[in-house]
Amino acid sequence: MDELKRLPVVSLQKNAVLPPMTVHFDIKKTGQTETLAKALTQDGLVFLTMQENEKPDPLIEDLSKTGVIARIRSISPMPGDSVRIIAQAQQRAALLSLDYEDGMMRGEVQVLEDVQVHLSPVEKIAMMRGLRDLFSVYAQENRQFSRDLAKDILNAGSLEKQMELVILHVPFSYKDKQRILETGSVSERYEMICVALTEEVGVARVRSEIGRKVRERVDKNQREYLLREQMKVIMEELGDELPQTEAQRYLDSLEKLDAPEKIKERIGREIRRFKGLAGNSAEMSVARNYIETLLEMPWNKVTPEGTDLRVAAKVLDEDHYGLEKVKERMLEFMAVRMLAGGGDSPIICLVGPPGTGKTSVARSVARALGKTYVRISLGGVRDEAEIRGHRRTYIGAMPGRIAQALRQCGTSNPLMLLDEIDKVGNDYKGDPASALLEALDSEQNRHFQDHYLEVELDLSRVLFLTTANDLSTIPRPLLDRMEIIEITSYTDNEKLHIAREHLLPKQLAHNGLRPGQVHVTDGALREIISGYTREAGVRSLERKLGEICRKAVRKILEDGEETVRVNKAQTEQFLGKRKYRDSDEQTEDAVGICHGLAWTQAGGTTLQIEVNTAPGKGELLLTGQLGDVMKESARAGISYIRMVAGEYKIPDTWFAEHDIHIHIPEGAVPKDGPSAGITMASAMLSAISGLPVRGNVAMTGEITLRGRVLPVGGLKEKLLAAGKAGLMHVLLPSGNRADIAEISQEITGPLKITYVKTMDEVLAQALARPGSV
Repeated sequence: MDELKRLPVVSLQKNAVLPPMTVHFDIKKTGQTETLAKALTQDGLVFLTMQENEKPDPLIEDLSKTGVIARIRSISPMPGDSVRIIAQAQQRAALLSLDYEDGMMRGEVQVLEDVQVHLSPVEKIAMMRGLRDLFSVYAQENRQFSRDLAKDILNAGSLEKQMELVILHVPFSYKDKQRILETGSVSERYEMICVALTEEVGVARVRSEIGRKVRERVDKNQREYLLREQMKVIMEELGDELPQTEAQRYLDSLEKLDAPEKIKERIGREIRRFKGLAGNSAEMSVARNYIETLLEMPWNKVTPEGTDLRVAAKVLDEDHYGLEKVKERMLEFMAVRMLAGGGDSPIICLVGPPGTGKTSVARSVARALGKTYVRISLGGVRDEAEIRGHRRTYIGAMPGRIAQALRQCGTSNPLMLLDEIDKVGNDYKGDPASALLEALDSEQNRHFQDHYLEVELDLSRVLFLTTANDLSTIPRPLLDRMEIIEITSYTDNEKLHIAREHLLPKQLAHNGLRPGQVHVTDGALREIISGYTREAGVRSLERKLGEICRKAVRKILEDGEETVRVNKAQTEQFLGKRKYRDSDEQTEDAVGICHGLAWTQAGGTTLQIEVNTAPGKGELLLTGQLGDVMKESARAGISYIRMVAGEYKIPDTWFAEHDIHIHIPEGAVPKDGPSAGITMASAMLSAISGLPVRGNVAMTGEITLRGRVLPVGGLKEKLLAAGKAGLMHVLLPSGNRADIAEISQEITGPLKITYVKTMDEVLAQALARPGSV
């Protein structure tokens, strides 16, 4: 019966040990070190087995059943909390049981004896010669193997000794070693060693071949470098050119390039120059970027344009509600292109308050015309090189934004949107607006000069659209080159259609909702428009609809509702308290208070101008952050009032003995413009004479010293603001009568509009005289 022993058990991570191998391993200073030290002082035996996983406290299932009994040779302390143990394997053994004692694994171990196979002397000699031949091949392929050690293995006296030496010195994998350890038969162990050694020979050959190829490649690169440098010197002496693969690739691309002959000649010269440059020079990188930029520009590449006006009109109607003037102008342009087969491209400037859809209109026009859409944002551009490009002599030079946009879209006839052209600035680096003059002038843009390209760029096929919020900040020469189309503020009815047909479906899709999961009634939409947004466009309206969709998603997920319906009564539940009242203006007759109308970049607004008088020295005090134009209008109004003071029984000495204080609320908001002249004059005359101003009257217009009323702009926005504030009687300059004809009846219908030519007519309508109705 085989011998049983109870020994300390040590698991080796992915490592198998065979007799008579010597192995060293490190363990932390715990109770194990004391147990091993005790084992060393007794018989010094320990059982070593392999563990494939990394469990800190393994079970018997985690350990290989077959291992070795090893004798501990030494225990040495190591830096830190570990000790190094050196042990020599002696016998194969099997692990029968495992438990933990004193913090260390111990187990019952049974010694395994080798299976005795009777081999004849001839078989042993044959096996030794086969193993010797196989090892000789391995030693030849693995040049790092020691010759003396190889000689010892080849001259081993017995088959068992030879196998032991091969196992000791050939780096078999731990899995191969474990399989060899588990085999008790000498013949089977021999076969396993031969198979493993054959695999190592294959690995050694592959490593040798890879190393050889790497060395050859390195040698080849060095050789080619030397030859190339020699060839350069020879070619320079002969005055000939050095052929290069990269240059040839550029030449192949040049042959396929569809471009004017002058452009192709210029690119050809640059490629020939590129050939003669040194491979490691900084100039080569600059030349490479320049050639690639010229080859990638769409010189003669055009995309076909749409030829069906009905399709174009359908696309514009699908994308936008209203905006009839814009759609009509785009269809006119397309009709001319189809009939004439080309023609100059107009430069259209879409002007309007933020959120009115200027940028999205440009995208829709591109889709309707079948053109590629590309957008250039000009907001904050202050460097002329941003438009014209940088000279190639500068480090990091690149083409201007227009050339880059053409390169990006890959066609020479895109629709190019120059967004926020009114926000272009200038400084010591030049004036970008002046650089845009050439690009937007149909007489000059056929020969647009980009500083980086250094060749003429034809922009005549580009359809330019620009957007702006305020025309007053655009330089006059640049404005003269553009056709202005105003996108005015939306009415409540237009906002309702836009919200229902465009904004709500967009927000439903954006928030992962299916059509029909959230239903917002028209009453709720009108409530959101009037009570939660006060804007010219629809940007805030879209944000409010997004807020409703997000709250609806939460209800669907938390409450399990399949659909969410939002009506007017539920709006407050989703959006909170109403922000704006239908009419927040004072509509009662009052002395010294008059309602004016003003245009802002965000749409129309009402101005409640207040005037007080007090004993003083005849000073005029203006507060409320008024600009220079409004201050001049106030002084002109005072001069007019002094001229007509007798009609209102105002003593001549009154103006020298009293101070006049004009104030416009919201003092933190700057105010300027020629729209409040008659309003300030009416409020001042009311405060001086004591006659109240009718509370339901709003007015706009500029005043002259002689009392004439001059026309103003922004009427649609101003009338919308008057209607929202409940000021249903509006006084307008008679010079604006033709402008009112272009405004929809939806805006003008509810209002009583009175046209005035002189200040006398204004006062007759605005002041509530005693006995008047």
